[in-house]
Amino acid sequence: MNVTNDPNLTSWIDSANETGCDFPIQNLPFGLFTVAGDDRPRIGVAIGDMVMDCGALGRRGLLDDHCEPAARDALAGTSLNEFLALGRMHWRAVRERMSALLRSDMPVLKDDMDAREACFFPLCEVELHLPMEVGDYTDFYASLSHATNIGSMFRPDNPLMPNWKHLPVGYHGRASSIVVSGTPIVRPAGQTIAADGADPTDGNVRLLDYELEVAFVMGPGNEMGDRIDIESSRDHLFGVMLMNDWSARDIQKWEYQPLGPFNAKNFATTVSPWIVTLDALEPFMVDGPPRTDDDPANLDYLVSEKDFGVDIDLTVSIASEGMRDAGVEPTLISRGNYADMYWTMSQMLAHHTSTGCPMRPGDMYASGTVSGTTEDSRGCLLERTWRGQNPITLGDGTERKFLADGDEVIIRGWCQAEGAARIGFGDCRGVVVPARERVQA
Repeated sequence: MNVTNDPNLTSWIDSANETGCDFPIQNLPFGLFTVAGDDRPRIGVAIGDMVMDCGALGRRGLLDDHCEPAARDALAGTSLNEFLALGRMHWRAVRERMSALLRSDMPVLKDDMDAREACFFPLCEVELHLPMEVGDYTDFYASLSHATNIGSMFRPDNPLMPNWKHLPVGYHGRASSIVVSGTPIVRPAGQTIAADGADPTDGNVRLLDYELEVAFVMGPGNEMGDRIDIESSRDHLFGVMLMNDWSARDIQKWEYQPLGPFNAKNFATTVSPWIVTLDALEPFMVDGPPRTDDDPANLDYLVSEKDFGVDIDLTVSIASEGMRDAGVEPTLISRGNYADMYWTMSQMLAHHTSTGCPMRPGDMYASGTVSGTTEDSRGCLLERTWRGQNPITLGDGTERKFLADGDEVIIRGWCQAEGAARIGFGDCRGVVVPARERVQA
């Protein structure tokens, strides 16, 4: 085990040692933040209830002799892309240095009050931003349970398409509408068709949904025409975020054939503000999903003895506006685990680049809806209410088939295992706000 994952490590930042803390010293996720009075974004690492300014560490010489100048310079930037491009060796060196600086037995920062004042800010006092500039974004459809459930609703006699178990199915998403947790989500409008088959109309979406997903952030990419081999995926993948792929089901139903999702998915995608590195996730890596005797054998480019899943517990809760005003706790809607996915993040990356598609630092791709085999592990309202036939009751007594204006969707995730410190991802949340009056641009 990497020394940074040692469950016995503690930090001189007391809040990082509290039970249930998302950001103990074994985590150290990367993000982007601004402070009051200074709108220049800074790269930071979350530790307990604080954020550590990576650029300030470099300016004070605290990364010298431990990290290459290229890494120190990249961490002084205004997005993570330059640091992402450096690769695994640099990421690991920085992580090891930051872990050492934060250890309870390391006095360098602990005993230097000037340095602490310059390098640390309370999380509650900063504004968090999208950590990287996302050039391209792809969403996959990697859950067997989700694909089977959705297929059963619309194709009862043939839930899975013939290609589904042969390759990770995906679609090209819209990078420009990826937003950080806390960004309001405007109810979209679009072209839909009524259930009775009348002519289509243009109006506000009625069947607004969330999708519980996990997103993956690219480090170094590949040249156009080259592949990223599944065996080397760890050298290209920086880390993991939580994601909500907001979906307009009534638009989707009308538009998805023959080319798949388009306007139903392009209006908003929310991600958590912190990227949890693969190094931090090592204690929670598990074998890739098993295949049954009935499953087809994967082609060689999708097979690796070193492939892995990650044991990530995930929950989705909803709080209506009335619940928040009355101080009522959000209602737990779904509980799932990323390890249930049929296709792994390495398989998705290998398939994505199998044609020679070039990936770039900061590119993002996602798992698709994380759903399990039980009713309460279904990862979206379309499944959870079975197309609205079985409404869910919230804590204020109101029912939901799909999302109402004022609803806040909160996705949380964490990893825990015997012999490892629990780590979390921070919240991925967004409030649905009413559709805007349409103005021509």
